[in-house]
Amino acid sequence: MSSSSVNQPFTFGRKSRFMRWLSKLFKGGSANMSVPAGRPQFLGGEDNMVRRSLDDHSRTSKEKEELDRSIARSLAKDSKRPNGQRRGTGKDEDLARSLHDNLNSSSHAPSHTPWDYNARGCRKCSGCHGDIGSGNYLGCMGTFFHPECFLCHACGLPITEYEFSLSGNKSYHKSCFKELTHPKCEVCHQFIPTNGAGLIEYRCHPFWSQKYCPSHENDDTKRCCSCERLESRNTRYVSLGDGRSLCLECMESAIVDTGDCQQLYHAIRDFYEGMNMTIDQQVPMLLVERQALNEAIEGEKHGFHHMPETRGLCLSEEQTVTSILKRPRMGGRGLIGIRTQPQKLTRKCEVTAILVLYGLPRLLTGAILAHELMHAWLRLKGFRNLSPEVEEGICQVLSQMWLESEVMPGSRNMPSTSTASSSSTWSYSKKGGKSGVENKLGEFFMHQIAHDASPAYGAGFRAANAAVNKYGLRRTLDHIRLTGSFPV
Repeated sequence: MSSSSVNQPFTFGRKSRFMRWLSKLFKGGSANMSVPAGRPQFLGGEDNMVRRSLDDHSRTSKEKEELDRSIARSLAKDSKRPNGQRRGTGKDEDLARSLHDNLNSSSHAPSHTPWDYNARGCRKCSGCHGDIGSGNYLGCMGTFFHPECFLCHACGLPITEYEFSLSGNKSYHKSCFKELTHPKCEVCHQFIPTNGAGLIEYRCHPFWSQKYCPSHENDDTKRCCSCERLESRNTRYVSLGDGRSLCLECMESAIVDTGDCQQLYHAIRDFYEGMNMTIDQQVPMLLVERQALNEAIEGEKHGFHHMPETRGLCLSEEQTVTSILKRPRMGGRGLIGIRTQPQKLTRKCEVTAILVLYGLPRLLTGAILAHELMHAWLRLKGFRNLSPEVEEGICQVLSQMWLESEVMPGSRNMPSTSTASSSSTWSYSKKGGKSGVENKLGEFFMHQIAHDASPAYGAGFRAANAAVNKYGLRRTLDHIRLTGSFPV
């Protein structure tokens, strides 16, 4: 933003004789155009800053005194002429305009001619461009207006207050300018307050650009466990019953029980087969609550998990896991009627089962499944003792590739699973296509993978992705098998 706000005073006047007008001009004209001095104000945040500087164009008292003395001498000479006649009126007026122009040029006045006259010598309104006849007029910013022609560029109504805001050459009501330029919190919908230094400080989500007061990070405002957006005071998120909340957009395509997820799971296995990476073993897949997933993580003897919360797990140990058996229903502001059952998982191969948190949108659930299936593929194919950066990095690449096949079909000539995995009918139109909301969520999940800051999931993904883009997936996997590292 490059606009600046200046609180400008303006004055009203009435046309009179030339010397009264001239006296007003030199004695008060410059004051009428002055801008009150003040400290600079700053509008700042994580990504931007707007500076509102208040310039001082007012004349010094010494200059005003000199003008007063000059006008007094001129009046005295006129009074001595016979019959009160005045000579040289045109020259006086030219001199007055010349002096006024000189004063304006020394005070950084606007570059346009400050006073506009028609051929008869009458002032012209800078709003309607008509003549200003007898009656009230307004003088400000070096120009004249009919009172009804000095309008706010935001609401279009006349500005009648003593002070107004100026951005470039456009005038605004102070309240209208604040509405245009002062950011509002998208959580509480109030103007974001200034901090102790007088700066407007706010938080801004790097993908969604949601702006909010810093206080909402610590005042128990709910955050969607899928898209990370904070709950607005005008809407209510859905409680998943295990401490997580889901926004309404993510809820549209949420998968909430194991039966609903089976079709998506098999579609992603077909996606792997389409890349000649068939997973021969029938690995069980279960949707679970947060507590069950955390207990399963504790039962694993090895493995690296993404903090602050793990949303999927490829099990290698025999465990008994509680899974979601029946789809819950909406009740009030949350899901109710969740039915679970304990399930004993026996070890028949290197992989015991794949667990995924329930209640996540279809694309996020699929991305987690694609990641965990890559863990399963690596273990079943004999990849051993890989570092977290290498194993998590290549798993994230497969997750990203599946998302690309859904959101941007054909980007890497990967097979799409959109038709086969449309188990959640909420997210699909009658023609079978994903909604714009779901596509935007897919872009966000890809953004999360690409910009992850963790060493294993973030730096590991970027190194793996660079290798796959340069050498292809198959050659990259062969190099990992031989050396345990990415080709460079």
